[in-house]
Amino acid sequence: MKEKSKNAQSLRPENAEISKNRIKGDILKQYILLVEPKFPTRTKSKNHKNFLPIGLLKLAAWYKRKKKCKVELARGKTLPKTFKTPSRIEITSLFTYWSEYVWDAVKFYRENFPDPDVTEIRLGGIYASLHYENKEFQDRCKRYNVNPIKGVQEEAERFFPYYELLNNGNSIDYQIVHTSRGCHRNCSFCGTWILEPEFKGRKKIWAKIKPGLKLGLKNLVFYDNNLFYNPHIRDILNELIELKKQRKIGWSESQSGFDGRILTENPDLAILLKKAGFRYPRIAWDWDYDQWPKVEKQIQILRDAGYNSKDIYVFMIYNWDLNFEEMEEKRIKCREWNVQISDCRNRPLNRLHDYYKPLCDQGNGEDYYIHPDWTDAEVKQFRKNVRRQNICVRQNYQYHSKLLEHKKYYSKEEYVAIKSMSIEEAKKYLPDLWIPSNITRPINRNKWSVEKVKKPHEAIPVILTLPPIQI
Repeated sequence: MKEKSKNAQSLRPENAEISKNRIKGDILKQYILLVEPKFPTRTKSKNHKNFLPIGLLKLAAWYKRKKKCKVELARGKTLPKTFKTPSRIEITSLFTYWSEYVWDAVKFYRENFPDPDVTEIRLGGIYASLHYENKEFQDRCKRYNVNPIKGVQEEAERFFPYYELLNNGNSIDYQIVHTSRGCHRNCSFCGTWILEPEFKGRKKIWAKIKPGLKLGLKNLVFYDNNLFYNPHIRDILNELIELKKQRKIGWSESQSGFDGRILTENPDLAILLKKAGFRYPRIAWDWDYDQWPKVEKQIQILRDAGYNSKDIYVFMIYNWDLNFEEMEEKRIKCREWNVQISDCRNRPLNRLHDYYKPLCDQGNGEDYYIHPDWTDAEVKQFRKNVRRQNICVRQNYQYHSKLLEHKKYYSKEEYVAIKSMSIEEAKKYLPDLWIPSNITRPINRNKWSVEKVKKPHEAIPVILTLPPIQI
């Protein structure tokens, strides 16, 4: 007779209680582990407003406040600390091309808790919802005894997120807000209309954010996919304006871009946005270059409302149906408007991996998705051009140079001297000087290469000037 392992789950007292409850038909899940897989984000971005596991935090609130369960948040592959064996593990997923990190987490937790009758594993989130009907996805779920969940979990949606679980040294000063779900636009590159097919909008916002304000989370980050489409948007903005006047809230920001077509038809919304404290407004320019007059009008509406041009962002999708040349024309037009670009590299919704590396040649197309009309070199050149142009817009520079960007190659006096020179003169000391108003193609369209920039040996004529004496 084989000796049972001391670590066998059947020997754990809490497992016996779980099994007892299940025999009785009790569906209460006593110990809940909420898992955010180890996605390839920087450690300092753990609580970044773009990556916060808001779905898990809402589930935590539902389990804790409604079901009276014990909950714990695991970020990466870590075993629970406040209990030995979870009765249910909820694993979230993000982008489809990060699917391998999701299955890595699934494998880890199923190996550590192998009995599905003791520990149920559920998998939800964006990737899980978009691939729910996919046979390969379903087969992998069966292999690991995982129950997939599709779409928004309505039972948890009405609960305020349990932000207390984020008490890991990386404090936050904002809360995530949804005033609506869904989007009426059916853009081919976006999965929102698949994930949230029905548009639902809230009428008021105070009750939604009040618990967060008590926690000191005064800033608001809106996760609405189309904030302006909410028929109650004016009521919500006016409510925010009053809260702003009372100093109950700080800044607000919309993670998605504002619908430019709705903005054009309702320019007063820009004024309300400004009064409500929205910063860094974003609009989208997904289509052809010849649409620029419409985009220009949207930017002007935001300017008229009081926004500085360099604080306005234009979303642009690349590595897509518009080729490199046309995207460069769009980039240069943004430079003329003196606005910044939020560039989005297209990755199809059926793509399950992405090993993009900006410094390496990956022209074989195996590491990440490359559109048939683009090359690896063009993808990386466009991204490089956008980054340099944004720096020029933010710093009010006529040109970009990596030697000046890092401010470690020249002394402060030399730096000032170069900045006072004409472009032609500055080129003597900045071999990588780049002017954003020109279309910049890769040296070789079919092979990407990055050359290190070296500081010239020629001395810079530094003229020291003393400030005028005030009399």
